[in-house]
Amino acid sequence: MPKTILVAVLSVALVCSIILQPDASFQASLQGLAVWWNIIFPGLLPFLVLYEIMLAFGLVHALGALLAPLMTRLFRLPGEAGLVLMIGLLGGYTAGTAAAADLRKRQLISSSQAERLQAYSHMPNPLFMLVIVGAGFLHRPLTGVIIAAAVWLSALWLLLATSLLSGKAGRIMLQSNDRASGRLIGSAAAAMQAAREKDGRSFGTALGEAVSSGVQKLLMIGGFILCAAVFARMCEPLLSPFLTTAPFLGPALFESHLGAYAAAEWQQHASSTAVASAIAATLAWSGLGGILQAVHSASGTDMRLLPFIAHRIAHALHAALFVFLLWKPITILAHYLSGSIAQTTSAHQPGLNVVLSPFPYSTSDLPPIWDKSLITAGVCLAACLIAVVILKQRRWAR
Repeated sequence: MPKTILVAVLSVALVCSIILQPDASFQASLQGLAVWWNIIFPGLLPFLVLYEIMLAFGLVHALGALLAPLMTRLFRLPGEAGLVLMIGLLGGYTAGTAAAADLRKRQLISSSQAERLQAYSHMPNPLFMLVIVGAGFLHRPLTGVIIAAAVWLSALWLLLATSLLSGKAGRIMLQSNDRASGRLIGSAAAAMQAAREKDGRSFGTALGEAVSSGVQKLLMIGGFILCAAVFARMCEPLLSPFLTTAPFLGPALFESHLGAYAAAEWQQHASSTAVASAIAATLAWSGLGGILQAVHSASGTDMRLLPFIAHRIAHALHAALFVFLLWKPITILAHYLSGSIAQTTSAHQPGLNVVLSPFPYSTSDLPPIWDKSLITAGVCLAACLIAVVILKQRRWAR
């Protein structure tokens, strides 16, 4: 009853604010529509179509089978969780959460395992980070690579850290899902064959349904973006003390795609690393819209909301930190590789003296925090080594 009253009051307040400010709400809707139609729709549709085809022909299931031993031994999750993690990495926010909820409904994992798996399979679309954010929003492809690496690695790190705290609950499914390492490729091939036989659609049918499904998903994303744009504009008076220093906080609170676009516009007033860390935190947080989608996917299970929100906040903070940790190594590696490509091209074409560098920025804009981040990286490495030792000791004890 209290939740119903609260939702009703907020809905009435929002409707009243839209009526009192029709011009502002209309302009916010136009801005959200422009971002969705001009950038997100053409950028994500090809990937969503290819992803559905990969599902239909069992490639995602094969990749999940390859991850099964890692999930069992390192993350203390059943082997089926590998498929869920791959679906989350490749399919975007709602795909991973729906797959994790399905495992819980079939009683293949415990409630705590399902909450951890749902939290860290709730990932942004990879093409959105690599292409739309990097090349579209920031016009710097390498920054999209750094953001994607920070979001993925921070999720895996948190999944490993939380597995160490899972206790005996994580041992329930370990023995029944253990697979011999020598049969790993065979298991992946068998998973692909079984998924293909279960699907049974021809390529033409799968392609047509993939296009239809991709358009439907993008329409849903567009609806969330438009609503988030209006909500953010209506809530600006409440968030005004924070918007002076970080103007992207309003859109980022409600919707990750629009928040990433707002954070990209912030690059005129902040350093490249600060903008990249803000975008990584926004995508890891996923916005209230993404959280509500995850709650809808988990309906009918005993998975709780508050732990999921806590995981989202932790993921956002760690993703921002990982941007600072990865910025200089990835930048140096990219410049080294681009220099090697330029030298190779010049060797084949003696008249070509132009250095091919697709990354038009240098490391001079790195913040002073980099000097201290080396110590943080050492601490993280030591923690990982300790975690591996503990896991090996537990395995020998069994």
